Amino acid sequence: MRKTLIALLAACIGLAGSASVAIAGLFSATGMVIAILDGELFLGEAEGHLNGAGTLAIHSQKNPALTCVGQFTSSAKLGGKGRLKCSDGASATFRFARLDIYSGHGVGDLSRGSMSFTYGLSVKQAKPYLKLPKGKQLAHNGKELALVDQ
Repeated sequence: MRKTLIALLAACIGLAGSASVAIAGLFSATGMVIAILDGELFLGEAEGHLNGAGTLAIHSQKNPALTCVGQFTSSAKLGGKGRLKCSDGASATFRFARLDIYSGHGVGDLSRGSMSFTYGLSVKQAKPYLKLPKGKQLAHNGKELALVDQ
């Protein structure tokens, strides 16, 4: 009887663990990030959680080996802020404003230049919030999003 009770308890703990992972997915959202870091296009994803914390991972369109990862916190009243670290040693602090619970835009100070970004927006919606290099525009170059000459 005791062995059966222990086995049942272990099974319940196992099910509770997998249920908490499933429940965590219900309380988070992932959105596309479009960023301009020091005049270069980066793309990736941000994942935000109900408690306001989140992570982001982006990569350079020109050099996909150049990646940046970061963490952020946000609230409806105060907006958000975070930090980013890139594989080439660059780092940034950033702040952003929510447009709604799933989207927003922001700016930051990169150790080698400036940063502007959007999350959860389409390319068309993102364009007004991004600081593009002079003489460049965002467009699909046939297969992917790129900075192209105007």
